[in-house]
Amino acid sequence: MTHLIRATAGALLIPAMAWLAAPARAQAQETFRIGFVNPDRVLREAQPAKTAQAKLEAEFLKREKDLTAQGDALKAASEKFEREAVTLPESQRAARQRTLIEQDRDFQRRRREFQEDLNARKNEELQQVYDRANRVVKQVAEAEKYDAILQEAIYINPKHDITDKVIKALNASVSTPSSASSPTGGK
Repeated sequence: MTHLIRATAGALLIPAMAWLAAPARAQAQETFRIGFVNPDRVLREAQPAKTAQAKLEAEFLKREKDLTAQGDALKAASEKFEREAVTLPESQRAARQRTLIEQDRDFQRRRREFQEDLNARKNEELQQVYDRANRVVKQVAEAEKYDAILQEAIYINPKHDITDKVIKALNASVSTPSSASSPTGGK
């Protein structure tokens, strides 16, 4: 009989202990906050990205115009040669053809160098924007107590998208000169 009483008391105590422990477990559980940043939007809409793009355009505009002019001149010379080739003596035709081939090689080389230089500078500028954006994302995440910030997702609920906050913070960091001297705003 005492064995039956102990078993019954034990059976009643287990659910009671679990019921009492439930609030303690709920308090111990933390919520996991996830945010999302769209890097493409940051590169399109943030002022530092726009400034970098304008800087690149200004830096490469003259070379681009020179290349366009060289290409137009080469095209015109080529068309003129094709019109006149039938009436030219063989020696002149061969000499002009060699000249056009040399000019085309020079043009292709200059265009390739221009594209390589532009891509290298674009990568440098974008890396600076990405570094700044990552610092701002980290600041927003820490300030708002996010546990994870994603940059790529198949689907994200718009309520988790913090891209606007990041763009706003990036734009604010550009307009405030003191951010360059702060430990988190400068390099």
